[in-house]
Amino acid sequence: MQTVLIVVHLLIVLALIGVVLLQRSEGGLGLGGGGGGGVAGFMTGRGQANALTRATAILAAMFFVTSLTLAVMSHRAAGPKSILDTGAAVPGAPAKPAGTAPAGADNLLDTLRKAQDRTPETAPAQPAPESGPPPAPQSR
Repeated sequence: MQTVLIVVHLLIVLALIGVVLLQRSEGGLGLGGGGGGGVAGFMTGRGQANALTRATAILAAMFFVTSLTLAVMSHRAAGPKSILDTGAAVPGAPAKPAGTAPAGADNLLDTLRKAQDRTPETAPAQPAPESGPPPAPQSR
Protein backbone atom coordinates (compact mmCIF):
# COMPACT_ATOMS: atom_id res chain seq x y z
CA MET A 1 0.00 0.00 0.00
CA GLN A 2 2.78 2.38 0.90
CA THR A 3 4.61 1.69 -2.38
CA VAL A 4 1.49 2.46 -4.41
CA LEU A 5 1.01 5.70 -2.50
CA ILE A 6 4.64 6.68 -3.13
CA VAL A 7 4.20 6.11 -6.88
CA VAL A 8 0.99 8.20 -6.88
CA HIS A 9 2.81 10.89 -4.89
CA LEU A 10 5.64 11.01 -7.44
CA LEU A 11 3.17 11.26 -10.34
CA ILE A 12 1.45 14.18 -8.58
CA VAL A 13 4.83 15.85 -8.08
CA LEU A 14 5.70 15.52 -11.77
CA ALA A 15 2.28 16.86 -12.81
CA LEU A 16 2.61 19.77 -10.39
CA ILE A 17 6.02 20.66 -11.81
CA GLY A 18 4.60 20.55 -15.34
CA VAL A 19 1.59 22.73 -14.50
CA VAL A 20 3.76 25.30 -12.75
CA LEU A 21 6.11 25.46 -15.72
CA LEU A 22 3.19 26.00 -18.11
CA GLN A 23 1.98 29.10 -16.27
CA ARG A 24 2.83 32.53 -17.60
CA SER A 25 5.73 34.04 -15.73
CA GLU A 26 5.89 37.61 -14.52
CA GLY A 27 9.30 38.14 -16.13
CA GLY A 28 8.17 37.18 -19.63
CA LEU A 29 10.80 34.49 -20.29
CA GLY A 30 8.96 31.49 -18.82
CA LEU A 31 7.88 28.37 -20.65
CA GLY A 32 4.21 29.34 -20.41
CA GLY A 33 3.74 31.12 -23.71
CA GLY A 34 4.88 34.58 -22.69
CA GLY A 35 6.55 35.02 -26.08
CA GLY A 36 5.38 34.36 -29.62
CA GLY A 37 5.72 30.55 -29.56
CA GLY A 38 5.08 27.80 -27.07
CA VAL A 39 1.56 27.23 -25.84
CA ALA A 40 0.18 30.62 -26.85
CA GLY A 41 -2.40 29.15 -29.21
CA PHE A 42 -3.47 26.48 -26.73
CA MET A 43 -5.72 28.65 -24.60
CA THR A 44 -6.57 32.30 -24.39
CA GLY A 45 -5.09 34.45 -21.64
CA ARG A 46 -7.95 34.42 -19.13
CA GLY A 47 -8.97 30.78 -19.68
CA GLN A 48 -5.37 29.62 -19.38
CA ALA A 49 -4.86 31.46 -16.10
CA ASN A 50 -8.03 30.06 -14.55
CA ALA A 51 -7.44 26.44 -15.68
CA LEU A 52 -3.77 26.37 -14.70
CA THR A 53 -4.44 28.07 -11.37
CA ARG A 54 -7.23 25.60 -10.60
CA ALA A 55 -5.05 22.62 -11.66
CA THR A 56 -2.17 23.91 -9.51
CA ALA A 57 -4.44 24.23 -6.49
CA ILE A 58 -5.90 20.74 -6.95
CA LEU A 59 -2.46 19.14 -7.45
CA ALA A 60 -1.05 21.02 -4.45
CA ALA A 61 -3.91 19.77 -2.26
CA MET A 62 -3.35 16.20 -3.49
CA PHE A 63 0.39 16.61 -2.79
CA PHE A 64 -0.28 17.64 0.82
CA VAL A 65 -2.79 14.84 1.36
CA THR A 66 -0.40 12.16 0.04
CA SER A 67 2.47 13.65 2.05
CA LEU A 68 0.48 13.56 5.28
CA THR A 69 -0.79 10.06 4.54
CA LEU A 70 2.74 8.79 3.93
CA ALA A 71 3.92 10.42 7.16
CA VAL A 72 1.12 8.81 9.18
CA MET A 73 1.75 5.41 7.58
CA SER A 74 5.46 5.69 8.33
CA HIS A 75 4.78 6.60 11.97
CA ARG A 76 2.36 3.72 12.46
CA ALA A 77 4.78 1.23 10.88
CA ALA A 78 7.32 2.07 13.59
CA GLY A 79 4.89 0.88 16.27
CA PRO A 80 4.55 2.11 19.84
CA LYS A 81 7.39 1.37 22.21
CA SER A 82 6.99 0.47 25.86
CA ILE A 83 9.42 1.28 28.64
CA LEU A 84 9.00 -2.31 29.79
CA ASP A 85 10.75 -3.47 26.60
CA THR A 86 13.75 -1.17 27.08
CA GLY A 87 14.88 -2.57 30.41
CA ALA A 88 14.69 0.85 32.07
CA ALA A 89 14.62 1.02 35.85
CA VAL A 90 11.15 0.68 37.33
CA PRO A 91 10.40 2.74 40.46
CA GLY A 92 10.13 0.54 43.55
CA ALA A 93 11.95 -2.41 41.97
CA PRO A 94 15.28 -3.57 43.41
CA ALA A 95 18.17 -2.02 41.58
CA LYS A 96 20.54 -4.23 39.63
CA PRO A 97 24.20 -4.09 40.64
CA ALA A 98 26.41 -2.01 38.43
CA GLY A 99 28.07 -3.96 35.68
CA THR A 100 25.34 -6.55 35.24
CA ALA A 101 23.60 -6.82 31.92
CA PRO A 102 20.66 -8.87 30.73
CA ALA A 103 21.45 -12.35 29.47
CA GLY A 104 22.85 -12.34 25.93
CA ALA A 105 23.43 -8.58 25.89
CA ASP A 106 27.19 -8.50 25.47
CA ASN A 107 28.45 -5.26 24.11
CA LEU A 108 31.99 -4.34 23.12
CA LEU A 109 32.99 -3.26 26.63
CA ASP A 110 31.80 -6.56 28.16
CA THR A 111 33.68 -8.53 25.51
CA LEU A 112 36.89 -6.62 26.23
CA ARG A 113 36.50 -7.13 29.97
CA LYS A 114 36.06 -10.87 29.46
CA ALA A 115 39.16 -10.98 27.26
CA GLN A 116 41.17 -9.07 29.86
CA ASP A 117 40.01 -11.28 32.75
CA ARG A 118 41.14 -14.53 31.09
CA THR A 119 43.78 -16.41 32.97
CA PRO A 120 47.21 -16.98 31.35
CA GLU A 121 46.49 -20.72 30.98
CA THR A 122 43.47 -20.08 28.79
CA ALA A 123 44.98 -17.17 26.90
CA PRO A 124 46.60 -17.98 23.56
CA ALA A 125 50.38 -18.19 23.68
CA GLN A 126 52.14 -15.15 22.30
CA PRO A 127 55.77 -15.23 21.21
CA ALA A 128 58.10 -13.45 23.59
CA PRO A 129 59.79 -10.37 22.17
CA GLU A 130 63.45 -10.81 21.35
CA SER A 131 65.85 -8.92 23.56
CA GLY A 132 68.97 -7.26 22.33
CA PRO A 133 69.83 -5.11 19.35
CA PRO A 134 68.36 -5.94 15.97
CA PRO A 135 70.69 -7.77 13.56
CA ALA A 136 72.87 -5.56 11.37
CA PRO A 137 72.06 -5.49 7.68
CA GLN A 138 74.48 -7.48 5.57
CA SER A 139 76.26 -5.70 2.78
CA ARG A 140 77.37 -7.40 -0.43
